[in-house]
Amino acid sequence: MRAQPFTRPTLIAAVELLEGHSQARFNQMVLRLGLEDEIGSGTAVSVAKKCDMLGRIVVQRSDQVLDTLDGSMTLGEAVVREAVQLLSAEPSFPRETALSRGLARDGYVVSFDDYGRNPKLRAALPGEVQLPETDDEVHQLLKSLQFMTPLGHLDQAIEAHTRGDWAACNSQLRTCLESLFDDIARNIRPQEAAQRPTYENRRALLADIGFLAVDRNEWTADGKNYINGLFKMLHTEGSHPGLSDEDHSTFRLHIVLVTARTFLRRLHYGR
Repeated sequence: MRAQPFTRPTLIAAVELLEGHSQARFNQMVLRLGLEDEIGSGTAVSVAKKCDMLGRIVVQRSDQVLDTLDGSMTLGEAVVREAVQLLSAEPSFPRETALSRGLARDGYVVSFDDYGRNPKLRAALPGEVQLPETDDEVHQLLKSLQFMTPLGHLDQAIEAHTRGDWAACNSQLRTCLESLFDDIARNIRPQEAAQRPTYENRRALLADIGFLAVDRNEWTADGKNYINGLFKMLHTEGSHPGLSDEDHSTFRLHIVLVTARTFLRRLHYGR
């Protein structure tokens, strides 16, 4: 079985967009997905109801592999690709926007030809990043370590990104990372962490005890390091209209997830 490349919210957004199909087109899609035995072709059942049936099947069996004209892929990917065909170059309807944002969170973009037609799904990031798997692993590690504060901020950031509130998303991501390093410091050296009055003091403690690597420039005395640079980038605030702000908010979400996974793994599994 293939690794599932799309998160549950993206799959649901894809299914909701497919409600725009006519009965005939929806039935044709069901045939392409090999689900004709589970979703009938009768018109007595509305397309909306059929979408509900499809959604329940997809979230339960998203990693089921099937053969398509584009090759072998999971059911989840096939459904997303079907929904992508309904996207416009400039999404204006809420369901289009929801799918576009879900794909962006999962590390995918949709490209169009010069006439704004023929949408094509492609990965925006190297496959090794595996953002949906990263998101899931970060959530599981936060729960396992009982780091509920950063978990709450991460969930709020994702919710804010879903509704297009970029300023709220950016703010929650910074707070998530601050509380994550705080919880790591308290987990390793609770008494010493309690004596450090600021976020930066507690991050410096992690460097002092060797958790943050000085030789890799994760932390340095002069402040010119990866952690400080990341927090400076996350500290910029303000919400501006246009795609650039959406892109930057998505970039922040991606980099926080990858960074969080790195240090949670280090804590959980040992360096």
